[in-house]
Amino acid sequence: MPSPIPIHRLLPKGFSPTLTLRPCSSPNRTPGKGPQFSFTKPHWALLRRSWYTVIWDELKLLDLLGSGGFGWVYRGTYYGQTVAIKKVRKCTKNRLAARQSFWAELNVAHLVHENIVKIVAATTSVPSDPAIEDSVGTIIMEYAGGTSLDHRIYNCAEPLDIRGCLQFSNDIMSGLAFLHSHHIVHLDLKPANVLITEAGRCKIGDFGCSHKLTTGSDLTPNVQWRHLAGTYTHRAPELLRGCNATLKADIYSFAITLWQMMSRDQPYSGDRQCVVYAVVAYNRRPSFSPIFNETPMGRQIRSIINNCWEVEPNDRPSAKELLESINCLAAQLWR
Repeated sequence: MPSPIPIHRLLPKGFSPTLTLRPCSSPNRTPGKGPQFSFTKPHWALLRRSWYTVIWDELKLLDLLGSGGFGWVYRGTYYGQTVAIKKVRKCTKNRLAARQSFWAELNVAHLVHENIVKIVAATTSVPSDPAIEDSVGTIIMEYAGGTSLDHRIYNCAEPLDIRGCLQFSNDIMSGLAFLHSHHIVHLDLKPANVLITEAGRCKIGDFGCSHKLTTGSDLTPNVQWRHLAGTYTHRAPELLRGCNATLKADIYSFAITLWQMMSRDQPYSGDRQCVVYAVVAYNRRPSFSPIFNETPMGRQIRSIINNCWEVEPNDRPSAKELLESINCLAAQLWR
C-alpha cells in the first residue's frame, strides 16, 4: 500500500524513493542472510539501508502487549530474537491518519541511540493471515520490555524518589536531544510512550505522531500542516491553538511528564474541551504538590518544569540545555 503523502517527506534518510521501491523496509538485513541485528551494538548505523521483504515465516506473534487508536503491539520473535511487533490498524474512522501514523514511525528507522526504541523492519505488505491482514502496515521493533513509565508511576506501590525521577529524566532527555539533533519532533511524549528496560533505563517509543522538520531551527515554525494528533494533556498550547510545531513542543510535553513523575498524579481532571480552553486561554498548568517545596532539590525541579511549560516556545530551554540542567541536579544529589 503506497503512502498517501509524498514518500520523500516520510522516508528516513538513507531510504531512496524509486519506481521499484519494495513494500518493506529492513535497514538491518543483508541479501541472502537473516537479519543482522543487535540491539546493543553501534554498528547498526553502518549497515546497508535498503528495502527488503520481511520473511513472514520467521515472524511469530506471541502475546498482545497493548492497543491504541491506531493499532496493536505484540511481543514476538523474528529470527529467534524477541521483538515488539506493531500493527497499524486499517479499519479506523480516519484511514489517512492511520497511514500517516505508519509512515511517521519510520522517521527514526535510520537512528540508533540507547534511549530510543530501534526499528528492525517495516512493511506495508501483508500475508494472507487474519492476525495481520487487517493492518495498514507492520513494524518490527526492538523489544524494550513490558513496563512503561506510566505503569511505573501509577501502578507500583513504591513511588519514584527524586533520584529515580532524575535518572529517568536524564534518559528521556538524552533520547530527545538526539532526536532534536536530527530535527525530529516526537509530538506525543508522555509516560505511556516511554518504556523501561529490565536494566531500569528509559527508551522513547511510539513515533506515530512524529515529524521531520525541514530546517534545523527549533525556533522558527516550519511544519506546513496543522498537527492535531497526540495527547491533549501533554500537547503544547501553541499546538492546541493550531500553530505549527517546533522542537519546543516536546519540551512542554516533557514538563508534564516530569511533573507526573514527581507528583504521581494526573495532570488534569474534567472535560477535555474545558481543559484545552483553560490551557490556551488562561495558561492553566498542573498544580504543584507539597513535594516540590519540601527540599531545595524539589524547588529546583519545580523551576525547571516552570521553564519548560512556558507559553512561548522561544522561552523554553532546548533539549540540550535541559539535559545539562538535569545533569547538574543529579551531580548535586550524588555528591
